[in-house]
Amino acid sequence: MKFLDQAKIYIRSGNGGAGSVSFRREKFIEMGGPDGGDGGRGGDIWIEAVDGLNTLIDYRYQQHFKAKTGGHGMGRDRAGANAPDITLKVPAGTQVFEEDNETFVADLAKIGDRIRLARGGNGGFGNAHFKSSTNRAPRRANPGEDAEERWLWLRLKLIADAGLLGMPNAGKSTLLAAVSAAKPKIADYPFTTLTPQLGVVRAAGSSFVLADIPGLIEGAHEGHGLGTRFLGHVERCAVLLHLIDVTAEDPVAAYRVIRKELKSYGGHLADKPEVIAFNKVDAVSEEDLNLKLADFKRRIRKTPIVMSGVTGRNVEDVMKKLLTVITDTRRAERGETSDKIKIENWQP
Repeated sequence: MKFLDQAKIYIRSGNGGAGSVSFRREKFIEMGGPDGGDGGRGGDIWIEAVDGLNTLIDYRYQQHFKAKTGGHGMGRDRAGANAPDITLKVPAGTQVFEEDNETFVADLAKIGDRIRLARGGNGGFGNAHFKSSTNRAPRRANPGEDAEERWLWLRLKLIADAGLLGMPNAGKSTLLAAVSAAKPKIADYPFTTLTPQLGVVRAAGSSFVLADIPGLIEGAHEGHGLGTRFLGHVERCAVLLHLIDVTAEDPVAAYRVIRKELKSYGGHLADKPEVIAFNKVDAVSEEDLNLKLADFKRRIRKTPIVMSGVTGRNVEDVMKKLLTVITDTRRAERGETSDKIKIENWQP
């Protein structure tokens, strides 16, 4: 299944059914009076977050959704039928924006969230509605109310507990494959991952969702490389795991590039709890590793974790630490008391 995280759709609710102008006509009954029925309500357009979906691919092949018009009223006081509603089913985490792709409409953050996007028109009154002691034979009826129509953007932000960030070829896909059942593409060239990947990680008797975000490069906020399009998927994460390729010539420069892109993107990503890890430590000597660790501590004032996604060195400890930060962050979001999160100088 293709991954699609943004789609533009057109929606139109149903018009209300028209009221009827009718008079009772039966043998041996004089002056039967008005008996025109009311029109039915037009169909609404709803959107709902459901389980079992993780992409907006359904809206790649169908972009127009139009509800039916309500039934028209008829004689003998018969009201028109209400038109059926249309429900658009989307993954949890989908946001809805107006046609300008900036004006916020709704956020369906969890399964079961449901909102009406367009209301169907009310049905018109038939002439039976207007009869009175002074107007015994009204010859007018109301038309149905007009429908609502609009263009909307659907934007998916994956629901993940932790996000993997780093430069291309930092080892993010390798780590995700090692700690979960996900099977991301792994190769020895940059930009192997073109779309976000999700995996369920089990650690310390619990589990959390880890998202692998395609690699960033300098100038991503200006559209370079894959741009920052996929950074929206880590906005809901409780913690970011920043992987740095220790075999790179200057790990400090790589770290600063990613931090700059997070700040340029906005969305408070730069303020999220962060775990920094030196990956691929199996590919360098201990002497080289210690030199780069000392240089990083001196220039950044933070101590990265040393790990290897290939050999498994310290991977389990890192996952446990991520779970601890996730638990504390979620408690804080719910207003529960929790210890202050300190992760900058943590070392297994």
